[in-house]
Amino acid sequence: MPLPILVICELLGVPYEDRDQFRAWTAAAGNITDRARSEQGLGELFNYGMGLVARKRREPEDDVISRLCATEGVSDVEAAGLSMSLLFAGHETTVVQIGYGALMLLTEPDRWQAIGQDRRLLRNAIEEILRAPNKGGHGIPRYARTDFQIENTHIHAGDLVLLDIGAANHDPTVYAEPDRLDITRSGPAHLAFGHGMRYCVGAPLARIELQAVFAHLTARFPTMRLAVGVEQLRTRRDVLTGGLLELPVSW
Repeated sequence: MPLPILVICELLGVPYEDRDQFRAWTAAAGNITDRARSEQGLGELFNYGMGLVARKRREPEDDVISRLCATEGVSDVEAAGLSMSLLFAGHETTVVQIGYGALMLLTEPDRWQAIGQDRRLLRNAIEEILRAPNKGGHGIPRYARTDFQIENTHIHAGDLVLLDIGAANHDPTVYAEPDRLDITRSGPAHLAFGHGMRYCVGAPLARIELQAVFAHLTARFPTMRLAVGVEQLRTRRDVLTGGLLELPVSW
């Protein structure tokens, strides 16, 4: 958790010493079981963003929030909303992915040790960490603008369509043995970050962070292993981003 928060604070221009405060708000905002708590967290986070925007307008620095404030036509409300969205997405998802990535690599110790011994495997390993989880069951909601047909299914204008990126990333016609995390796999590109106009603006940052994390961890702790069975691990089901509650390891 500390690394992604430190990095996003540095980029956005958010005081790192405020991390406990805004971390509590982002956790509340992402709650999917308590609507009132989620709305309160969003409100607190937005108010915090408005305060940062006011400060950056008075004393601009070399950071994203200051540049948003300096962009013609961007209001305080827009700058605060965008900044806090980036703050939320810029650390929550990476925290989760570091945990899942470590789990996926450690379930087969040979993978962990291979990366530590051969840095050339790291780039492919990161792409597999991004591609392999979330096999299916979740969808991005979109509404059809026109009538069209997929295979034998008719979609009508106005119909709700759920786009399952996880299923696409496990398409057996694209990936050989798609359910297997293969650190030697090279391409084709996955859809974990979306595509085209909807491609995640934070994708390069996420890749850099994951590469840094696992380059250092595998080198510093070459004998790291899971301290409990995979079946004993618990995931968070109360927040939008999910993730592991904990990942006990030994070395």
